This record gives sequence, C-alpha cells and structure tokens, in this order.
Amino acid sequence: MTALEKMQTWIATFPGYDILSDFHVDYTDKAPPNGGIYPSGLVEVERRRDIVGNTTVTNQYNFSIYCVFLKSIGDDEGATINADWVSDFQEWVQAQSVTGAAPVFGDEPRTEKIMAQNGMLYDTDEEGATAMYMVQMSVQFKRKFEGRNKWLT
Repeated sequence: MTALEKMQTWIATFPGYDILSDFHVDYTDKAPPNGGIYPSGLVEVERRRDIVGNTTVTNQYNFSIYCVFLKSIGDDEGATINADWVSDFQEWVQAQSVTGAAPVFGDEPRTEKIMAQNGMLYDTDEEGATAMYMVQMSVQFKRKFEGRNKWLT
C-alpha cells in the first residue's frame, strides 16, 4: 500500500468523516460537503550512518487536506460547526499518533509522528454559501538501511 493509500484509508476512519460526501486526490469540488488530499511529496529530514555502514534516514511526507462545507455570510453557527470539525480532526490525528493507532510508514513505529496542524478557513466562494478549510499534515518516520545498499552497487 502506498503512503497516499494509507493516508486515505486512515483518514476515512475519522469519526466525523461521514460528513464528507466525496473525498478526492488532488481535487476538491466546489460543491459541499467534500474534501481532498493533496500530497506534496517526501522530504529527507536527516541521514545518519554508523561505523559499519548502516544508515538511518528520517523522512517526512507532507499532505494538505481541504474540505468544503456550507457556510453563509454571517452564519456563526455554521462557521462554529465547521471550525469544530477541523479542530476535532486535528485532535483525533494527534491522539491516533500518540496511542499508536495511526498507520506505520517506517521501520521504527514507536518513533513515528503524524501531525495535523494549522487548520484554518482557506477560502470562501463569492456568494458566501460555502467555505473551504485546510489542514496541513505531516508524517515523520525513520527508514533503516543495513550495510551497503543495493542501489550503490
């Protein structure tokens, strides 16, 4: 299973996920309620090599989650419901990561960290009927490579 597939499958287990009628990859429809996951790739954070040639690499996947919800101009109740959904999602991600219930991406599951942060209102439509919210997600994990790597030969 790819990293993107793991994230999609896992996010679908969020208790509030059922509010979304559709959830796409690299696409978010303007009609509510739907969402999308936008992967932005793998970043190597750190590389350490020991004296016998084993290498531990700390990597990070980055994703953005966008969700479109109903929100009329001046509708504080709707805005509160949407903001609460975003906050609940971020807290759920943290709890899943801390308790080890989140998916595993690397070779040291106990050191992995999945974060959902900076949840915010990202955009509204011109008529003021919908609002798009965004949450930035990252997955930090370690990969171990023993001795001489087959890619170096």
